[in-house]
Amino acid sequence: MNENLLYRIRARLLKMLHFVTLFIAMSIICVPGLWVVLNSFRPTVEIMAKPPVWVPGDLNLDNYRAMFGAVGEGGVPVLQYFTNSLIISVTSTLIAILVGMAGGYAFARYRFKGKASIFIGLMLTRAVPGVSLSLPLFIVMAKTGLIDTHIGLILVYVALNVPFTIWLIDGFFRQVPVELAEAAEIDGCTRWQAFWKVEFPVARAGVASAGIFAFLTSWNEYALASQLTRSTFSKTMPVGLRDFTSEFTINWGGMCALAVLMIIPALILTFLVQKHLIAGLTFGGVKG
Repeated sequence: MNENLLYRIRARLLKMLHFVTLFIAMSIICVPGLWVVLNSFRPTVEIMAKPPVWVPGDLNLDNYRAMFGAVGEGGVPVLQYFTNSLIISVTSTLIAILVGMAGGYAFARYRFKGKASIFIGLMLTRAVPGVSLSLPLFIVMAKTGLIDTHIGLILVYVALNVPFTIWLIDGFFRQVPVELAEAAEIDGCTRWQAFWKVEFPVARAGVASAGIFAFLTSWNEYALASQLTRSTFSKTMPVGLRDFTSEFTINWGGMCALAVLMIIPALILTFLVQKHLIAGLTFGGVKG
């Protein structure tokens, strides 16, 4: 057989195998999410039916009406939970980015005593599972009166996100040539102007990536929030999912509807900054 024909057949088979592998991988990743979205439109009876009902027969908005009307199981105050999550996640992310950017820039640009030890120490704090800190944090928050407050959770999430943010931003600023800032200073810029007008625009994709990770960590966190919140005025949406459970029943349709509401802001934010996110994640790999 002609060698060119064999080459084309092999290339097509490899391409087909590539698409099949991608399809299987995406199916594994997306099916749970699609299952949640689909079940948010189905009644609990149909979700829990035995044998399972694979083809939906009764799609409606009842779960969403009940959720937003606060007339679902126990009258779950979803909008209050959404507001709490938004305030806590956005505030903790902004603080973590400001602190992380200052720390990451310092580690990337300056030499100081104990630099390596401090950096390793910061990374070790991130290696500790958050749930293992729940009891110490609960005692500290109880003694300082921060249990069941927005400020308490914001402080906890800032502490969780800052080490990872410093690590990410440090790596991005290391990729920015020092000569850019030095050239800006020679041209008359102050140190701050050289950072803000020259270095930051180059590294902003990395900062955006760090912000996305910090926001998603705060938005989805459950273990610590469930220990440190008590009332409607501080509970976040992951904790609010428990309100759809009772002693003998679980409102699966309501839980799925709330889960969909949790997914939407994360998807919108990721879509808006996807360009910076992709650029940030590949920043180190395209350096010449």
